[in-house]
Amino acid sequence: MVYEFEVDGEIKGKARPRLNTYTGIVYTDSNTKDYENLIKQYFKIKYPRFIPFENRVSVEIKIYLKIPKNTTKTNRKLIEEGLLSPTKKPDIDNVVKIILDALNKMAFKDDNQITKLNVEKIYSEEEKLYIKIEEY
Repeated sequence: MVYEFEVDGEIKGKARPRLNTYTGIVYTDSNTKDYENLIKQYFKIKYPRFIPFENRVSVEIKIYLKIPKNTTKTNRKLIEEGLLSPTKKPDIDNVVKIILDALNKMAFKDDNQITKLNVEKIYSEEEKLYIKIEEY
């Protein structure tokens, strides 16, 4: 079985945990929670009767980031040829973290089952995430 879906819209990375200095409680900020819930919703819509994988899992993630408006013609040509990739925020590891945390206990029982991970940042006309999860 393979779970494969896309998440449209602005891409966000996992933010650092915050500390309420008054209460001493560590919490996750609302932007991170909201984006994790968005990923969960896209997954649930595509796979309403999902069954979490129980064996080792392979994850492929493609992060499509919008081409900047001020990109030169030379750089736009390099982008179209696949020779220029985004080297801007969000950081690739933070995007992976937010995706895997969102899909934990949904697509797989625990993220320690992930033994293969392939991630790439690509320029595109529209921002979106492509996520493919399979048991192997």
